[in-house]
Amino acid sequence: MITDNHGRRINYLRLAVTDRCNLRCTYCMPAEGLNWLPRKELMTYEEMYRICSLFITMGVEKIRITGGEPLVRRDLVPFLHNLSEIDGLEELTLTTNGLLAGSFVSDFKKMGIKSVNLSLDTLDRDRFFRITRREGLDEVLATMHKLLENGIHVKINTVVMANQNTADIIPLVRLTERLPVSVRFIEEMPFNGGTHQVTLDWDHQHILEHIRAHFPAMEKIPDAAYSTSYNYHIPGHQGNVGIIAAYSRLFCGSCNRIRITSTGVLRTCLYETGSLNLKDAIREGCTDTELRNRITDTLFKRPKDGWEAQDTLVAQHREQESMAAIGG
Repeated sequence: MITDNHGRRINYLRLAVTDRCNLRCTYCMPAEGLNWLPRKELMTYEEMYRICSLFITMGVEKIRITGGEPLVRRDLVPFLHNLSEIDGLEELTLTTNGLLAGSFVSDFKKMGIKSVNLSLDTLDRDRFFRITRREGLDEVLATMHKLLENGIHVKINTVVMANQNTADIIPLVRLTERLPVSVRFIEEMPFNGGTHQVTLDWDHQHILEHIRAHFPAMEKIPDAAYSTSYNYHIPGHQGNVGIIAAYSRLFCGSCNRIRITSTGVLRTCLYETGSLNLKDAIREGCTDTELRNRITDTLFKRPKDGWEAQDTLVAQHREQESMAAIGG
C-alpha cells in the first residue's frame, strides 16, 4: 500500500494512452493550434504495461484508461486485455467519447470491464456540434445502449458550461428514469487550452438547486469510498444522478488517485504539472526498485489539495495545459 505525505492511500491510477482525439470539445482543447505529440514522445505499450504492473505491486487496485480519446490509439484493445490479466488489479475501466467504442463492447465484456465512463454533454444535435466541433451524437447514443445491453454500467460525464449546455441538465437527468445509468454533472475546469475563461456561474450548488427545482423528491444516497461525486436518486428512476465539484475541489481531502500522462509524467494532482517522468526514467535504464523509490519520493511532495497545487503553478508563472494533454 502506498500513501502520500498527507496520509491518503493511493490505489487508483488514471493512465492516458494518447493526447489525440476525434472531437475538439470546447472545454478540453482549442479549435485549432494544438499540435499532437510525435509518436516517439508517447509511452510504448511495453512501458505502460511495466508502469501499471509496478503500481499494482505498490497497492493500486483500479486503473482507468483515458486520453485524448483512448480508442484512437491503434491496438489499444490487446493492451487492455493484457492489463486485465495482471494479478492484483481489481478493476479496469476507461473513459471514452463513444464514437469508436461501440465496435469494441464485446471485447470489453470478455476482459471483464464492468463500467465505462461516457463523455456526453448534450442530447441536442446542434449543441453537440457546437461543443465538440464535430458530428456524432447518434454514434455516442448507440454506444451507450450497446454497453447497457451487454451488462456494462455506464457513467455519463457531463461538463456543465454556462451559456452552452445548461438546457441539457434536465433532459439528461430524465435519462435515469428509463435507463440504469449514472449521470454525473461536472463543474467546468480551466483545462481548455486557454480558449475561454472558466467561471463558477454553474457550481455544484447551482446545479443541485436546478435539478431539485424539477425533481423535489430527489434523495441523497450514500457515496462510495473515495467518491468524487455527491450522489442522488429520484424515486421511481432506474439510474442515479451525481454532481462533481471539480473546480471547487471539495473532495481533495480523500483523493486516492494519481495520473500518468501519455508522455509518462506522473501528476499527483490534476492541478499540478508533475516533476517525475516515468517514461524517461525507464529509457534511462532505471530498475523497478529505482522507479519505486522515485515514485514514493514524488508522492511525499504531493500538494495538500488542488488550490495549493494551483498556487504553485501560478508562482512558477506556468499555465494550465489542455485536458487532452493531461489525460481526461
